Amino acid sequence: MTSPLLEVRDLRTAFPSAQGLLHVVDGVSFELSKGEVLALVGESGSGKSMTALSTLRLVPKPGRVVSGSVKLRGEELLDLPVTEMRRIRGGRVAMIFQEPMTCLNPVVRVGQQVVEAIRLHETVAPAEARARTRELFAEVGIPDPDERLDAHPHQLSGGLKQRVMIAMALSTRPEVLIADEPTTALDVTVQAQILALLRDLQRKRGAAILLITHDLGIVNELADRVAVMYAGRLVEVAGREALLSDPRHPYTQGLLRSIPALSAPGEPLPEIAGVVPSPDQWPSGCRFSTRCPKRFEPCADTFPIETEPTRGRRVWCHEVEREAGAGGGS
Repeated sequence: MTSPLLEVRDLRTAFPSAQGLLHVVDGVSFELSKGEVLALVGESGSGKSMTALSTLRLVPKPGRVVSGSVKLRGEELLDLPVTEMRRIRGGRVAMIFQEPMTCLNPVVRVGQQVVEAIRLHETVAPAEARARTRELFAEVGIPDPDERLDAHPHQLSGGLKQRVMIAMALSTRPEVLIADEPTTALDVTVQAQILALLRDLQRKRGAAILLITHDLGIVNELADRVAVMYAGRLVEVAGREALLSDPRHPYTQGLLRSIPALSAPGEPLPEIAGVVPSPDQWPSGCRFSTRCPKRFEPCADTFPIETEPTRGRRVWCHEVEREAGAGGGS
C-alpha cells in the first residue's frame, strides 16, 4: 500500500486561558495522498483553519501545537528546527490564505512579491525568477501578465489578487497545497473561475490539495474525500459521493439540508439550531450533543468511538454506533 504524502495523527493545538489550556484542535487525524483533494468542512469556529495552520507550525501566539504528529513523506515536521521548517513551508507545502487583500504587501509590486518567494527557496537570478513569475501569471489566467507584474495590489480586482496568491503558492512547485477558503469574498463568476483553475492545476501538476471550506458546493466541485469537522474534532470522513449521497453523522446531515439548492422552492431554508460553542463550553461527550436532534443518554457525557459502518468511512456518533451494533451497519 502506498504511504500517504501528508499524515496527521492525533493533532492537538491549544491556547492558554484562565481555565487552563483550551484545545481548539483536539485529536485530529487524517491522511492526504499524492494527487488527492481532501476537503475539510464545517461551520466557522469548527477549527478548520487552525488545523491547517497547525500542520505548518503557524499557530498564532500564545497558541501552540501541544501534541500529535505531522509527517510529510514520513518526515516529522513538528520536530524540525525552525530554519528547516521555513524551507518546507512555502516550498514543499504551500498555503493559499483566504484574504489575499491582507496577505499581499500593499507597497510592493505583485510580481516582485512572487519573485521574492521563488528566490527565498531557490538559488536563481532575479531575471530568471521574474521570467518564471510571468509564466505563472499566464498559467493562472492573469490577463496581460507582463503589465500585471508591475502592478500594486490595490490596482487589481479581488479575483486577480487571488490568482496572484495562487501563483505565489505554486511558484516553488509544492507537493501539498493548502487552500483556505480560496473563493471567500469573490462573486459567483470569479468563484467558478478560481475553482476551475485549482482543478486544472491539480490535474496538471499532481499536487495534493487540502481544501478548507464551509461551502459544500465547492466540495462537490473539487474534492475526492471529505472530512467534516465540528468544535475541534472530526465527526465524519468519507469519499465525496458517499458523504454527499448518504451522510451518516447528524451534523453532516444538517449541513447538507441547509444547502439552498436542495431546499424546496418557497420553503424556509432548514438550519442547524444554535451555534458552534466556544472551546471553554464544549460538552464532555459528543461536541454536537447540544445541537443534535438525535441525542440520547450517552451523548452529552461520553465521546463516541470511531465507527466504520461502510468501507472507507469513519464516523464518530453514538447513534451510528448503536445502529451498527444492532446490525444497521454494513
